[in-house]
Amino acid sequence: MPTTPRAHIAMFSIAAHGHVNPSLEVIRELVARGHRVSYAIPASFAGTVAATGAEPVIYTSVLPTADNPEDWGTELIDNIEPFLEDAVQALPQLAGAFDGDEPDLVLHDITSYPARVLAHRWGVPAVQLWPNLVPWEGYAEEVGDPATAELKQTERGRAYYARFAAWLAGNGLGDLSSDDFVARPRRGLVLIPEALQPNADRVDHARFTFVGACQGDRAGQGEWKRPAGAEKVLLVSLGSSFTDEPAFYRECVKAFGDLPGWHVVLQIGSRVDPSALGDVPDSVEVHSWVPQLSVLKQADAFITHAGAGGSQEGLATATPMVAVPQAVDQFGNADMLQSLGVARHLPKEEADAASLRAAVLALVDDPDVAARLARIQERMAGEGGSVRAADLIEAELPPAKS
Repeated sequence: MPTTPRAHIAMFSIAAHGHVNPSLEVIRELVARGHRVSYAIPASFAGTVAATGAEPVIYTSVLPTADNPEDWGTELIDNIEPFLEDAVQALPQLAGAFDGDEPDLVLHDITSYPARVLAHRWGVPAVQLWPNLVPWEGYAEEVGDPATAELKQTERGRAYYARFAAWLAGNGLGDLSSDDFVARPRRGLVLIPEALQPNADRVDHARFTFVGACQGDRAGQGEWKRPAGAEKVLLVSLGSSFTDEPAFYRECVKAFGDLPGWHVVLQIGSRVDPSALGDVPDSVEVHSWVPQLSVLKQADAFITHAGAGGSQEGLATATPMVAVPQAVDQFGNADMLQSLGVARHLPKEEADAASLRAAVLALVDDPDVAARLARIQERMAGEGGSVRAADLIEAELPPAKS
C-alpha cells in the first residue's frame, strides 16, 4: 500500500444519513489506497466522515434536517426548492474552502449541486454517487415530465426553473437543463444493487455502473446479540427521518409482543418517548437507534420504511421484508421489493396489528421467498461494492495521478 497520497479527491454531500452513509465505505477504501480525501459536509456529520480517514471540510447548509422533516413541506416544489437555495449559498463557501487546494477529482452525492459546478470551474473529472434508483431511458417522458408539468405552469414553478437556469448559465453550464444537470452525470456510480433498479434493462450502462451495497463491517457501530430462547427475531425501523410514528409502533407491539417464540427489536428514533408505547412486554426491546446491519444478520424478518439503505441491507442479509413506506423514493422501493417476491408493500394507513402480523408470518413461512432472497444475495455479492467503486473512481483520475 502506498505510504503517501496518490491523489487529492474531494467528496461533497449533505447532512442526511441516507446520502452520507452509502458513501462512507467508498471513502474508506480510497483512503486505504493512499489517496487524500477531503469531504465537504455540514458540521453535524464531521465525526462520521472523519472516522473514514477523510478530512471534513465544514460548510453551513440551510437544508431542513432530520430533526424537522416537516420543513420539507408537502408539495413537489417544497421538496426541490431547498436544494437550489442551499446550492446558491453554499457555492461561495465551498469555493473558498478549496481555494489553493483544488482536488484532482470531484465525487459528489446527487443532491450536492455545487460540486458539479466546482468540478467544471476547476477543470477536473466529476463522478456522481447515487444512493438510490437512477433514471432509465424514457424516464423523462414516463415519469419526470408528467410529475413536473403542472408545476412548470405555476408562478412559483416558473420562478424556480428560471433561477436554476440563470445559476447554471452564470457558472458556465448554461448548455444544461436543470434536469440534465441533476440526473444525467457524465459518470455515475450507483450504490444500490441492480435488483432494486426499475427498468434496469433501459439504464444507460455507459453512464451508470451499479456497484451494489457498500456496507463494510460496521464494527464501530457495535454488535447486537440475539437473546437466548428467541426462536424468531423481527426488526422494526422507519429509518432516521420519518420516525415520529408512535401509533405505528404501538401496532407493532400489539402484533408481535404476545407472539410465542418471537423477539422484536423496535427502533423508534429520537422523537418518540418510549412511554408513548404503553406497556411493552419483555419480548420487545425498544431503542432510539440500533446497529441495523448487525441485527439484520440475525433477523428472520424486517418491517422497514423501504429507504434505499434499509432495502439493500435487507436484500444483502436475505431478510424477508414488510415495506411500510413513508415518503419520497420509498414507495417505489416498496413496489420493487414486492415485485421481486421478497416483500409485501403495506401502505401506512393499512399497517395495523393484524395486517402486519399476517404479512410477516406469510413471508417467513414461504420457502420460495427464502430461495428468491438467496439468489438476489448471491448476485449482489458479485457487484463489487466499495472495492469496485474505488477501482472505477481511480480509472477517472487524470493520467498523471492514475
